Amino acid sequence: MAEFVRVAKEGDVPVGSAKEVELNGRVVAIFNVGGRLQAIDGICPHAGGPLSEGTVEGSVVTCPWHGWQFNLTTGQNVYNAKCVQQCHEVKVEGGDILLSVP
Repeated sequence: MAEFVRVAKEGDVPVGSAKEVELNGRVVAIFNVGGRLQAIDGICPHAGGPLSEGTVEGSVVTCPWHGWQFNLTTGQNVYNAKCVQQCHEVKVEGGDILLSVP
């Protein structure tokens, strides 16, 4: 069974927004896409851009620095399937957002 850690309150990530949090020393970006919370490693592997500040269209986030794109469901780079950001399972309990610990 996966271990989960509280990282934010549900109200911290309203629909259409994102939040950067720390999870055991890692930066994770949480996105609220149409009421569904999704989380991936938040630092773009290309040049360290903050994915939480990127734009989201559908299930794809675009890094604000150089345009690298990642699927929020799979973590895969849209153009290079070998480049994958780790996804984190998200749960909401009692108004708290919990992320699975890798």
